[in-house]
Amino acid sequence: MTVEVQQPLNSVDLEAVGGLVAAVQADPAKAKTTWAAHVSWEGGFRSAAKVRGFDPTPSDEPPALGGGDSAANPVEQLLSALGNCLAVGYAANATVAGIQLDRLTVDVKGDVDLHVFLGLAEGHAGFDSITANVRIDSPASREELEALHQKVIRSSPVGHTLNNQVPVNVELA
Repeated sequence: MTVEVQQPLNSVDLEAVGGLVAAVQADPAKAKTTWAAHVSWEGGFRSAAKVRGFDPTPSDEPPALGGGDSAANPVEQLLSALGNCLAVGYAANATVAGIQLDRLTVDVKGDVDLHVFLGLAEGHAGFDSITANVRIDSPASREELEALHQKVIRSSPVGHTLNNQVPVNVELA
């Protein structure tokens, strides 16, 4: 006798997602969440970010910026965060819509002028622009994928954070 085990669509646990939606609908205060990271400097330009119970995520700079190139640097991690957030959004929203994803890739790149970072000028030290290129292989129609894309763009927490001025308060303890 053969027992067929069904994997959930796109390997997304819709029951868990649905449970969260129901909990927030029942108690809107549950939608307010706080996320945190603890970063420790390890010498040179190396540091590590500790999040919840996970192994620390290392950070370093490439040799051209004086680092040892032992890990992605902070701006690369920011781009990765956007790509990962978009991937979660596509997986979640595709699954809710019944869209099968066979393959999903997000290529993210950004332009930074180093003059301010290097102390050679005053002004904006961050990205001048960021571009994400999303590729989806799916049996869904182009129209369904366009609707999915628009929903993801409208609901990406990292995308919204990067697109809007968000107050950042850095205090010296």
